Amino acid sequence: MRRLVVPIAAMLLAGCAADGGAPRPGERVTELSGPAALVAGLLLMASEASYFEPDYIAVALVAYGLYDPLAPTWTIEVSRSGEDRLRMDLRMKALVTGGEGEARQVFLRNAREVMVAGGFASFDVIRYEEGIDSTRPFARRFASGEIRLVRSMTFPGL
Repeated sequence: MRRLVVPIAAMLLAGCAADGGAPRPGERVTELSGPAALVAGLLLMASEASYFEPDYIAVALVAYGLYDPLAPTWTIEVSRSGEDRLRMDLRMKALVTGGEGEARQVFLRNAREVMVAGGFASFDVIRYEEGIDSTRPFARRFASGEIRLVRSMTFPGL
């Protein structure tokens, strides 16, 4: 119980540090005072709970390496399957916390980016499918589709 008193007090002080009030004359304004106090409180709590021992750090690094929260959720491979056709294969990373229903949105967003970058007027979705690869140890979502890029008929130079 005693171990929790200091971290809770630090978190309460973190909330009080971000009062949003007007600065007094001559007072230095820092925008990160609330978050900085929160981080300091969390670090204090972790050190009080002995989370900075090598065993905990090793487990945290392995978990971060497996999950990698900064990696993109979908990997996209684009290949040309004709003069005006592109095939896109999307694979979701193995460990995710959400994003299972966004395959079509990611597909269409990337098709739109390719269309604009290539100077085309629009695109048609020729084929689209999505599913789950039941691989070991983790199942992964995939999506695959083919688009046809269309030039403008009114302004062929565009």
